[in-house]
Amino acid sequence: MVNLVRREVIETAQTLVVKVGTSVLSNEDDTLNLARLQQLAEEIHHVRETGRRVVVVSSGAVGAGMGLLGLSRRPQDLPHLQAAAAVGQARLIRHYDDCLAKHGYHAAQLLLTAGDFENRARYLNVRNTLLTLFENGAVPIVNENDTVSVEEIGFGDNDRLAALVTNLLHSPLLVVLSTVDGLLDGPPSDPRTKTVPLVESWDDALLDLVTADQSRRGTGGMRTKLEAVKTATAVGENVIIANGTQPDVLSRVLAGEEIGTLFLAQGAAVPAWKRWIGYTVPPKGRLILDRGARVAIERNGRSLLAIGIVKVEGNPEKGDVVAFLDENGQEFARGLTNYAAAEIRRVAGKRSEEIAEMCESLPYVEIVHRDNLVVTSAGSPPSTGG
Repeated sequence: MVNLVRREVIETAQTLVVKVGTSVLSNEDDTLNLARLQQLAEEIHHVRETGRRVVVVSSGAVGAGMGLLGLSRRPQDLPHLQAAAAVGQARLIRHYDDCLAKHGYHAAQLLLTAGDFENRARYLNVRNTLLTLFENGAVPIVNENDTVSVEEIGFGDNDRLAALVTNLLHSPLLVVLSTVDGLLDGPPSDPRTKTVPLVESWDDALLDLVTADQSRRGTGGMRTKLEAVKTATAVGENVIIANGTQPDVLSRVLAGEEIGTLFLAQGAAVPAWKRWIGYTVPPKGRLILDRGARVAIERNGRSLLAIGIVKVEGNPEKGDVVAFLDENGQEFARGLTNYAAAEIRRVAGKRSEEIAEMCESLPYVEIVHRDNLVVTSAGSPPSTGG
């Protein structure tokens, strides 16, 4: 059945970011499912024929390496994970290139780490690379750079990575392909459980519908997918979670069929600069603010002044992203600080005239200026009334 809401979402999407999970691409023995990869390449071709661009965020390198190395289970330590990824990534991208070449496209490999998104210059370079690849008709195949990551492989089977890539692009639609039919309204084992076709407004209670389980070959689960959905919809993008093992799944998505779960964007699109501040860079510190400061920022669009700061946690430097929390510990905004932690602690809770008497020089009145601040909460600010 064609859904009018879905048709509108599809018609406005200029780029499809297709995230493909490990289990979608793997056979039961952990080897790559070449038939499914060929089918995916054919569907990408059909999407490209509509004039849309496609980015594939693909898991599967570790799984491919497991099959090649004869491993019966996913390694538990980082060196063996990285070795499996190093062996498997070469095989994975080769098969992508072979499958896409049949339709006249080149596969372009992009291996990314969290640092590529946290550093502003590298973040912009990733975006420019993607746009240049589009100009040259290539299909970007994005994966985490598992082989050099110094931390445990942690994008959540590439779910968060897919959301971050989506945030880089203009008018995208994120399609997350997994081995589940979408968000379920009950336990998978219950025959009465149904797929939720549409989520119009994000609610953290959605996370209670799922457990933190993960697939045998991947690192993700429905919870990591929902966290990625929250990131993408918060900045004004739409997301569909669907079963990637179903035939012609992308064609059916483009046709507006009620397949999987559609999560609608929450409000207008957030400008690129504020996406980076609010939803890409992990905060280096936390500022605990009083109730009046939260209302001023969240409801009245004000900058953060020193008088509203109750406590400083961590040791952010000037220019770092910091999270804003109320006195109950609820995060509601993020921004770039004009001062390092030691300076903020010195002036916290004081009025501007008091600070002027204390400090010979204070370059900025604001601790965080409104232009460098993003409200991230979905709820209403607390009342200042008695």
